[in-house]
Amino acid sequence: MAHLASGGAPLLGEPPPIELANTSYAVRGRPRDGLQSAEHLAAWLRDLRPRLAVPLTDADLREVSESDLHAAREVRDAVRALAAAAVDGRDPDPAAVEALNRHAGRTPRWHELRTAPEPHLAVCTAGRPVAAAIAALAEEAVVLFAGPLRHELRACHGPGCVLHFVRDTTRREWCSAGCGNRARAARHYAKVRQG
Repeated sequence: MAHLASGGAPLLGEPPPIELANTSYAVRGRPRDGLQSAEHLAAWLRDLRPRLAVPLTDADLREVSESDLHAAREVRDAVRALAAAAVDGRDPDPAAVEALNRHAGRTPRWHELRTAPEPHLAVCTAGRPVAAAIAALAEEAVVLFAGPLRHELRACHGPGCVLHFVRDTTRREWCSAGCGNRARAARHYAKVRQG
């Protein structure tokens, strides 16, 4: 079930790069931007925090900058362009590929073994955590578009919807139950008017 992040972007339970792409969405057919400000990006990152490859603290989220917002929007736009190409069966836009690759390599991160209080994995970065999280989203998008999931990407068929999703069943046509209900209602009203 979709819900809106504090930044105004729908969260559908999709892979994080697709969630980022879906921060550009529509309400009643009107385009919306869920990343209008650094505060919106911080809210979106906070809401997606359990699914991010780089752990972010509340202090990290208070440090989200305009530069982070610019980077997140560039990654989002590249993912949207690549998703649209995958859905339409077109070759990927070289500029989108270049942007995604550039962002994926921006902030090095690695895993370290920590032993206290018990052995566990820690994600470490050579840069600011928010920048590393955005770079990780770009890297996850690289993996998505280079792997078999790209064949399961779909554009929602809901009236006025511009979101993408990864199809998890062969019959899925919509990003959410709400879009499915609107599509069925539109078909019903169209039949009633014709009859």
